[in-house]
Amino acid sequence: MNDAKKRTPGRPRSAASHQAILQAALELLSEVGFEAMSIEAIATRAGVGKTTIYRRYNSKDELVADAIESIREEVLIPDTGNLWSDIEALIENAAQITLTPLGRQSVAMIIGSASSNPGFAQIYWEKYLQPRRQSFAIVIERAKARNEVSKDLDAGLVFDTMSGMMLYALIFPPTESWTAYVRRALSLLLR
Repeated sequence: MNDAKKRTPGRPRSAASHQAILQAALELLSEVGFEAMSIEAIATRAGVGKTTIYRRYNSKDELVADAIESIREEVLIPDTGNLWSDIEALIENAAQITLTPLGRQSVAMIIGSASSNPGFAQIYWEKYLQPRRQSFAIVIERAKARNEVSKDLDAGLVFDTMSGMMLYALIFPPTESWTAYVRRALSLLLR
């Protein structure tokens, strides 16, 4: 065996094993939800031993946080020079992520897991929602600087309301398209 293939104690494990662990965690999260998934099931699906996982992670929460982080897309911060063009870009981006069978399944799993597990809800908030909320605040601050919205508009509240509308329309589809509904609801909110 050459030196390049020898493993020494304390050396980081392979990237392939790490990716397999993250992928297994995401699959199980989607299939059975946070509560029902276990480190043992993740290890089995990833083809690694439980000790391999425990060398990297102290808890299931930590592993799931890393798995969510691994698939987080680059947060879109449009800057078209116009609030409504920026919002249109955000709506289209959200539609591409959400309006697919996997996107719908993921949303259902996230809502189910977050509503029954405060730990998972906190992980999801920190790793996924908070970065998007901060990016949206930048879009609103630019709109304030261009005098397109009131200077006292609460960007966080607008983001939370927009997210709620998007989820509602996903679960209870409106008679119009999802994007048209979200657009119309935001126009009421941003008057």
